[in-house]
Amino acid sequence: MILPIVAYGHPVLRKIAEDITPEYPDLKGLVANMWETMYASNGVGIAAPQVNKAIRLFVVDSEQIISNLEDDEKNDYPGDDGTKEVFINAHIVETGGKDWAYNEGCLSIPKVREDVSRAETVTLRYVNENFEPQEKTFTGVTARVILHEYDHIDGKLFIDHLKPLKRRMLKSKLDDITKGKIRVDYKMTFPK
Repeated sequence: MILPIVAYGHPVLRKIAEDITPEYPDLKGLVANMWETMYASNGVGIAAPQVNKAIRLFVVDSEQIISNLEDDEKNDYPGDDGTKEVFINAHIVETGGKDWAYNEGCLSIPKVREDVSRAETVTLRYVNENFEPQEKTFTGVTARVILHEYDHIDGKLFIDHLKPLKRRMLKSKLDDITKGKIRVDYKMTFPK
């Protein structure tokens, strides 16, 4: 089932999400719905707060980014084959490499894209959908997508990485999103 995506301004996007247990109600159904919602809205990742659940859960499919790169572009992301994975109760162990800028967007902040600087690598400790412990290091665009989704479970948004002047310049666009004055081709929930 395709779930509505929570729009900028909704308080759930600013909550620090809680860890969950395997007994979380209908977790398999929620994960399936998040994949369906992400693909229906042309996303490469989606976090539970974006579907109005303040839990430490996100899904990422960066394989679709890597597979759509031209051969010469693949050299830009050495060691990054992409991943298609469920991340539950994720916590960053460390970040590394050089920070690099990339033009990011967010399903909860439609039609706003800005250059954001993030670390080149991230090591995460988490459990998968079967609650099997994992610790992996990701690099390149995959690390970026993971860091973007990780921000969501920590109550942060990509615009928080922008300089104050840039954020002030976006204020009217952000206000319009909060008020529902935006047209997108996917279902959204706006703040009351």
